[in-house]
Order: sequence, then C-alpha cells, then structure tokens
Amino acid sequence: MEERCLTNNCSFTGVKPIMADLPYPPNQVRGKNCAYAELLKVDYCGAVSEMSAITQYINNENRLSLERCSIARTLLGIAMAEMMHLQKLGELIFLLGGDVDFEAKGFNGRPRLWTPEYLSIPENVRKMLLADMESEAEAIKQYERHMSMIGDDCVNDVLARIILDEEYHIMLLKSLLGQCGR
Repeated sequence: MEERCLTNNCSFTGVKPIMADLPYPPNQVRGKNCAYAELLKVDYCGAVSEMSAITQYINNENRLSLERCSIARTLLGIAMAEMMHLQKLGELIFLLGGDVDFEAKGFNGRPRLWTPEYLSIPENVRKMLLADMESEAEAIKQYERHMSMIGDDCVNDVLARIILDEEYHIMLLKSLLGQCGR
C-alpha cells in the first residue's frame, strides 16, 4: 500500500511586498548621532519592532496557509514589506554611527536582545488578525514618538514613509478581518 504525502497546496508564487504605492525617500542622515541610532534600534528589534512584526507575520502565515491560503498570501506580502523596513532601519542605524546587534534598550534603559517572547501567537485567524492590527498601531505610535525625539529630517522622512505602509497594513488587516467573520 502506497502512503500519501501531506502537501500544502497554497502557492506563494508571485507574492510581492504589500506597501503604499509611493516612493521611499533616500536613506541618508544629516550626521552621525548615536542617540538617534539607539532609538531606531528599538524600532529595529525592540518589543515593538520590525523584527517582531516579520516573525509574527511569518508565523501566522505558516499556520494559516493550509486552510486560509489567500489570507496567508497577504500576510506574507505584509511580512515582505516589514523586511524592507528592517533593511532601511538597519542602514539608517549604521549611517548614524550605530550597530545592528539585535539589542535594543527597553523602557528601563537596559539593553535586551530581541526575543520571540515579544510575539503574540493567538490560536485562531480572527485573533491573529487583531493581534497584527494592534502591533501595527503600536508601531505607528512608537515611530511617531521617535520622530518627535529625532531632529534629523532625513531620518524622519523615512520613518514617515514607513508609517504610511503600517497604516496601509492596518487597512488590509481590517478588510481580512471582515472576510473571516466571527
């Protein structure tokens, strides 16, 4: 008797980063500033960060791809946009004179390495989408807070452009939430 192999038939061919259809400003800084680099490291790999967003989206995409392929494809596209944000932040951190070492200062000022403890791993699609929306909203608040602390218009232009993607992601997630019912 021949054993059948289990297969995931969800195709991710052609999935592209999902982001606002606007160009990004150049990744440049007015000068080195380690304090600004430290703020961006929080956006890079803190509790609310692009690293956390990427990992949470990929985890959700993996868990949904067998039964909710269209949602999984959208989450992968959002994760790809978050990867681009991560790359842009990393480049800004280096331009500002910082280092990307997956360590960011927490609220108490102590450095902490990125950890999957930062993730929300709900058990169903509705809760996943709600957690993703909450994470995007928190990221926007954090970017806005950091922009108020950064006096470099070049850096702030990039952060403002990233915020547009995060807002677009919330809109998409709300749409997906409406499609999945209660």
